[in-house]
Order: sequence, then C-alpha cells, then structure tokens
Amino acid sequence: MNQIKSYIAEHKERFLTELIDILKIPSISADKAYKKDVLKTADTIKYSLEKVGCDTVEICKTDGYPIVYAQKIIDKNLPTILVYGHYDVQPPDPINLWDSPPFEPVIKKTDKHPDGAIFARGACDDKGQMYMHVKAMEFMTATNQLPCNVKFMIEGEEEVGSANLATFVKNNTEKLKNDVILISDTGMIANNVPSITTGLRGLSYVEVEVTGPNRDLHSGLYGGAVANPINILTKMIASLHDENNHITIPGFYDNVEELSQQERAEMAKAPFNLDAYKKALDINAVYGETGYTTNERNSIRPTLDVNGIWGGYTGEGAKTVIASKAYAKISMRLVPNQDWQNITKLFKTHFENIAPQGVTVKVTPHHGGQGYVTPIDSVGYKAASKAYQDTFGKTPIPQRSGGSIPIVALFEQELKSKTILMGFGLDSDAIHSPNEHFGVWNYLKGIETIPLFYKYFTELSR
Repeated sequence: MNQIKSYIAEHKERFLTELIDILKIPSISADKAYKKDVLKTADTIKYSLEKVGCDTVEICKTDGYPIVYAQKIIDKNLPTILVYGHYDVQPPDPINLWDSPPFEPVIKKTDKHPDGAIFARGACDDKGQMYMHVKAMEFMTATNQLPCNVKFMIEGEEEVGSANLATFVKNNTEKLKNDVILISDTGMIANNVPSITTGLRGLSYVEVEVTGPNRDLHSGLYGGAVANPINILTKMIASLHDENNHITIPGFYDNVEELSQQERAEMAKAPFNLDAYKKALDINAVYGETGYTTNERNSIRPTLDVNGIWGGYTGEGAKTVIASKAYAKISMRLVPNQDWQNITKLFKTHFENIAPQGVTVKVTPHHGGQGYVTPIDSVGYKAASKAYQDTFGKTPIPQRSGGSIPIVALFEQELKSKTILMGFGLDSDAIHSPNEHFGVWNYLKGIETIPLFYKYFTELSR
C-alpha cells in the first residue's frame, strides 16, 4: 500500500500530463471528420502500453476503427485478467455550453472535487478511467509486482455501438481467453461511499422519420389542410407513455425482471439525498414511472427517451413553413431479460401502426445491446471488494447502473467469463454533457486500487 502511494506521489504530475495529452486529441468516432484524430489516439494508446511493459502490443484493424491489443504473459499457470476500455469520445456539442474548450483540458476545483478535476471531453468517459489501468500496469511492472497475466483490449467505437468489436471478439476467442474481465467505464456513489457496479441496462437506439407532403409548404396556404409531420411526430412520441409514465408499446414489459421487495430494500440502503439530487440538476421535482423511487427508475426499470428531434425551419427569425419531414432519435434503456433486438422490432411495429393517414413513417435501428448482472459471490467481485476496502477503508456497496455497456453481455457469451466493473467517476462528472470532468483524486485513487485487484484476484483464484 505504501509503495503504490509513494509511486503515485512521485509520478503524479507525469500521470496527469500524459492523460491531458490524450484528452487533447478529439477522437470523436461518430463524426468522420475526426477520423485522423481517432487513429492518432489508437497509436498513442499503443505507444503507452509499450512503454509500461507489455510484451506484445498491436493495432488490430476492423471494418471501422482499430482495436489496440496488448498482453504480458508471465506464467500460463497463473490467472489472466483482460482489461477493456475505449479511446473514442462523444461529440462535444453544444460547444457554447462549455466553460472551456472541450479539447483543451484544464484542471479546476469543484465542490465534489476539492483536489481539482480535469475538464475535457472524454476525461471520465472513458479516457481517464481507461488510462488508470495503463498507469496501474506501469506501477506493477516497474516494481516487479505484476502477480498474474494481463491482456488489454482498447477499442475506438464504443460511443457508436461497438459494431466491429463483436466480430473481433468472435474471431479471437483464444487470443482473448481470460479468467475475468476488468472494466472502468462506470461510476461510484461518492468519494467517501465506494461502490461496485453489478448491473447494467441494455439499449435499443433508433431513428424515426415522418414524411408528409413531397416538399415544404407555405403554412398559410396549406396549414390545416395537410398533415404536418412535426405535429404528427410529437403526438406519436407523446403517446409512447401513459399518464403513469408507463411505456405503451405492446409487449414491451413481457420479459422485464421484477425485483423482489427484499432486493429493492437492499438497494434503498445506498445513501441518496433527493433534495441534493434536485439541486444539482436545478429541477424542482423528479419525474418518472409511478410506483418506483428515483434510484429504481434509473437502474432497474426500462425507459424510453427522445435524444434529439428536428424538422422544419430552426434558423434565426421566422419562416412560415410546414416541413415535408420530421425526425427524432430515440433510445430505450432495457433491463435484464429484455432482448434489444426484439424490443427494436416491437418499437418499429408499434410506431408504424400508430401513424395516422397523411404521413408515412420510417424507423431505422442504429445499435443496441443486452443488459447484464454480475454475481457478488464471484472471485472477481470479492477481489474488487477487498481492493476497495484497502484503499477506501470501507466495504463498497453493490449498485446497479442505469447506463449501458452493450459488449459486456457479448463478452460473457463469447469468452465465457464474468466482468467486474470498477468505476471511479461520479454522477456529477457530466459524461456525454458539456463540461465533462474527472476528479484528480479519483484518477489517482483508481491507479492505487487496481493493482490490489490483481493481487487479490490471483490469491483468491488459487
């Protein structure tokens, strides 16, 4: 413990500088204009893994962005930990809401991060958390304390659905063979309340298009006489929830896992201040499905949300027009046992069926993934719990997350191994939002905790 703390203290500024340099690269996988930057980031990660002592490091090409693979095998009789992370980031829009440029990282103090936080797109999701593992590897190799084998698989398409990762995993099961998968792409309850994510929601993401007349029309000459696609689209979207905020798609809840009252009571033990939650978001009330608490709504219940909607004239001033088309992007967060492909089909059928005459509807599926729950009695979970106990001084709380990492279920299906989700971010870190940040304390705490997971996982696996 003292040795890792001393090592971090000695190299703290370099650790921060290296991360900041990576955060400066706008590796936006959703925008083809940034292709060179995404590829540059992959090369940077490759170089970093070579420097920290991996014996094999390679850029693995896919039909999209490459996967950086690395390994260090010290003894085939010892356990193997596979570390997964991603180097791509979300688009930074809306730029005008950032207090500082998204790819010009700055360190500032906040209420939640009195030691400072790095503000930049990708700081928490996932460059900062991914790079904790690289620096933890550096410590273990530099001090000759790597207790087992390690493999790294860092991809560049997580933010656009990991479409090519599935093919890579299926074609490389022997190469990726492991005893446990370790991921830091989640968060914890608070810096003084450590937690380990034990469940993730699945995802179905679609785009809808409503078409009315064959061209934009003058709203005076045609208003009231033809269907307005924007009006129709908003009515259709509004009908997807009833008065209790229950999703109205037939069959949507058929396979939803219903937790017992005992399980819900255990979840309720996690510290949560509703007033502080509302204050942090500057809202006067919470909102959601009747009969469930806020923490249940955003973790164990499925949801349907509009992520973007557009059509017609949105420029400065007025233009009296009935648009020919209207669009929306819609995501559905799913719970275990809901199959994302089936949910996508149910949505498509329902949305097409509720379209009135006068318009046509097109539903385009984008991507999705299954939900996941990991047991808390596994060797991996016990090792993670012991690691947190050492560095935080208290036992972490198992917690289900509302977010999705679709490839986790794929890993279990193809590689037959469990995933441990050791996240060090906070809910307030604004991932996917303007002013995303990651606490300096959290970054360094992750580097301190991860080597202990290696130690305890190796010991408990004997």
